[in-house]
Amino acid sequence: MKVMFMGTPQIATNCLSVLFEKHDVCCVVTKEDKPKGRGGVICCSAVKETAQRRRCAEIVQPKTLKDGKFLSVLQKHNPDVIVVVAYGLILPKYVLEYPKYGCINLHASLLPKYRGAAPIQWCIVKGEKVGGVTTMLMDEGLDTGDILLQAEVDIPPDMTGGQLHDEYCRVGSALILETLEKLEKGEITPKKQNDSDHTYAPMLNYENTKIDWSKSAADIVNLVRALNPYPCAHTTLGGKKLKVFECKAANAEKGVKGEVLSAEGGLTVSCGDGAVVITELQLEGKKRMDAQAFLRGFKAEKGEQLV
Repeated sequence: MKVMFMGTPQIATNCLSVLFEKHDVCCVVTKEDKPKGRGGVICCSAVKETAQRRRCAEIVQPKTLKDGKFLSVLQKHNPDVIVVVAYGLILPKYVLEYPKYGCINLHASLLPKYRGAAPIQWCIVKGEKVGGVTTMLMDEGLDTGDILLQAEVDIPPDMTGGQLHDEYCRVGSALILETLEKLEKGEITPKKQNDSDHTYAPMLNYENTKIDWSKSAADIVNLVRALNPYPCAHTTLGGKKLKVFECKAANAEKGVKGEVLSAEGGLTVSCGDGAVVITELQLEGKKRMDAQAFLRGFKAEKGEQLV
């Protein structure tokens, strides 16, 4: 099948790689290069790097698709299908309707649950025990298109967002290949989503990644593992930002929310229901380290408060 691929971040590269192995990838479309880091060095997307390594015939990086100029790219390549994985730009109607088999999106949730920008993290934040990936026929809504295929993935209680991301990459790549094969054979009947069952996974920001110490220990543990390794749950200790990479629920005396109850064997902090022990962290200006190593060089006083 002649495939045009649209994607940008690392999660899209696995799918692109398997498509190069099994199909004719005629063109890769990704977002523009942008400055990165303190030095502002111009860097390309993970998808562009993969396409370059695979010697893709054409890599296109439009600033927008709304002005209609992208139509000439579609006409040049005339793809049978467009596969979209975390591209980052909205696809206008003329793009959605151009390919014979439509635009197929891989979404990192079991739709209609967790529509939106951060389904992997919010799935864990909410304590889901089972997640999964969905291929869907794209329409003009936000992750509202007809479902093609789905694959479930178990989420153990200690799985991090990074680990679930990697598992979704593996499972999602296989699901994309299966979807294209069955579409070509006419073996898939698209299924409408039940909008009444939908939930939303909003973009992550400073506020919704901050630890709320009034919440239960279970909620805090879920937030921390969901945001590990990126963007990472955070709080403030001694006026400095403290990233928390790992923690676990603990039995401890009742204290004020955010109060340090103990600095022995980890940093034990009171929360709305019980307490958590922070076992891996990173204080602003320092390296990521385990809590015991951190506490050997930083004196945290019992009664001090994290906010």
